Amino acid sequence: MSARWAIRARQLARKPPRVVARRFVEEVRSRADLAIAPSRGRRTTIDHVLRATGSADIGDLWETLQARPFSLRVGPIDPKAYDRVCPGDRDRIRTAAASAAARRVDVLGTGSVELGDPISWDTDIKTGMRWEVRRAKRIDYADLSRPSDVKVPWEISRVQWLLPCGQEHLLGGDDSHAALVRDVLDDWIRQNPYCGTVNWAVAMEAALRIFSWAWLFRALASCEPWSDPIFRGRFLTALFLHGEFVARRFEESDINGNHTTADAASLVVAGLLFGGEAERWYERGRTVLERELPRQVFRDGVDFEASVAYHRLVFELFLLAALAADAAGDPFPREHLDRLGAMADFSIAYCRPDGTIPYWGDADDARAFQFGGQPLNDHRYMVGLAAAALGRDSAGLYSTDRSEIVWWLGLDAAESLSDGVPNDSPTSFPEGGVYILRSPRSHVFVDCGPVGLGGRGGHGHNDALSFEAWLDGTHVITDAGCYVYTGSVKWRNVFRSTALHNTPQVDEEEQNRFVREDWLWALHDDARPAMELWHWDNRMVVFRGRHFGYVRLTDPVVVARTIVLDRVRNRLALRDDFECRGEHTFRVPYLLPSGVHVVATSESSCILAAAGGRRFRFSWSSAADWKLDVAAAWVSPSYGVRLKAQQLAFRRLGTARPLSVGIAPYEAADTEWHPNLLKDADTA
Repeated sequence: MSARWAIRARQLARKPPRVVARRFVEEVRSRADLAIAPSRGRRTTIDHVLRATGSADIGDLWETLQARPFSLRVGPIDPKAYDRVCPGDRDRIRTAAASAAARRVDVLGTGSVELGDPISWDTDIKTGMRWEVRRAKRIDYADLSRPSDVKVPWEISRVQWLLPCGQEHLLGGDDSHAALVRDVLDDWIRQNPYCGTVNWAVAMEAALRIFSWAWLFRALASCEPWSDPIFRGRFLTALFLHGEFVARRFEESDINGNHTTADAASLVVAGLLFGGEAERWYERGRTVLERELPRQVFRDGVDFEASVAYHRLVFELFLLAALAADAAGDPFPREHLDRLGAMADFSIAYCRPDGTIPYWGDADDARAFQFGGQPLNDHRYMVGLAAAALGRDSAGLYSTDRSEIVWWLGLDAAESLSDGVPNDSPTSFPEGGVYILRSPRSHVFVDCGPVGLGGRGGHGHNDALSFEAWLDGTHVITDAGCYVYTGSVKWRNVFRSTALHNTPQVDEEEQNRFVREDWLWALHDDARPAMELWHWDNRMVVFRGRHFGYVRLTDPVVVARTIVLDRVRNRLALRDDFECRGEHTFRVPYLLPSGVHVVATSESSCILAAAGGRRFRFSWSSAADWKLDVAAAWVSPSYGVRLKAQQLAFRRLGTARPLSVGIAPYEAADTEWHPNLLKDADTA
């Protein structure tokens, strides 16, 4: 038995019998489908699509699809009105469209690079490595023996970098952009035969292409460069085959995540677009989404994959499908929409007033659409989408950039939103396990929730009781983020490890064990953190929690952490306690954002950090009990990008001693303030 089959056998052995049986049936069906996939691709012609949709000819089908209700508002936009709502954004769109015209992209850490003509769609342009052209099911797209990253060709094939061409046209541009998009899509179709390249390896990639292709069709279908009947037939056949592919290779298991959500949302969009026989796609996708939303998103609005980036993606996917169904006169139930609103509430809570976010969990920058001009990691537009689309309160909307909302919902929706003011009250999300300590000028994000994907790891990291801190308007403590997936087993595991998160580590062990070093999305459910105290008033916010990731050691260790925010003077105090009997190696790291540097002092239990033109004082309980190392580390603000940083690491070898640490602006760090604040917290 090969190593791969041995791994799959062990995976299946842990699943319920009904899941194993379903997987067996799916595998048999998949292999049979694989054998006939090339012939299906050849047999599926525009005549097949016309019969499936009940259309008389290509022209009839083209006009019918243009007239059908669509999930997003797609139509000409008055440039002057756009300038009024989104001042300066037309210049951004024009620049982005010009880059697309030059086939120039910057995705997943590639830097600005020209793809050439024709584009090599099966190449990781960061390494130059290619995947063979063969039946997709037989392509090892996640080959861990080489440094290639399949997400790079996948991201390029999603063609979201072409969306500015459609935007520029709808803002009054000429047809030259339509010709470019036509040529690029035609090139993709020729080079990627059905089920024949790495871009057909998983259903989610076809699903995300459905979104961008469908929107570009609606934006550009009336342009003269799209009038050629031969291109129209080739394009519609390829788009229809995408729907067939997702329906046949639908990704579903006993516990489902964003792949299933993307697949289902694409079936809703494609099913409503084509109609006729494709209505079965819509029914299946809608049924799955209604089932999955309450399974994947806690009642308090936190996505169960334990990642803010995937929280955003899943929100967009569920919302996109809801908008499509509503446009077709078949809205989702109110409770479904309310859960989406709760997701927006969580997003506005984790966003800091400056628009930045904590790098919680994995992040591969995936979006359903990329329309707006806001920075990559600014999620504040989500509350505006929820307000305009779902009738939610927009009081939390404090981003002035409304471009994303215009392209999803239209100018009127964007103009109707009030600016609002940020909510600076502490907020808890107990089901998702997130606690946000904040004041008007401080924001501390604490993870005390389950490991991702229902206890299996997924896109979650070893970050129980970890935190990020933005104090007095300055980012002082950061999460490491997510650098890469299959491109490097080593770096994948480094960035999801306990050692690179702001949480105690015992005996150099992971708080949640890796199931295997090469199982890049699997963790044991060891830590099982629990909140013990959540209290706040006008003066301070107190969080206390513990986790049990180290009770498996010969001498069991329970880790407990108390975090206190002084809301008046924007100071942060932490205490770590360890319940155990014997001797251990204890390590408590604090990761500084890239660009924040340590400045040594002559005091034995104090160090300064220079951040944002200011100084912050770190003080701790006892230099005799805990030694401080300043080490080189890494931070990844986006997928494929790795920046140098510094990490403070408190170390102790021996029996357990508590560690208390205070972090404060230099001018607010008077003697003994943080032990006193912790004492006050103990009486809360």
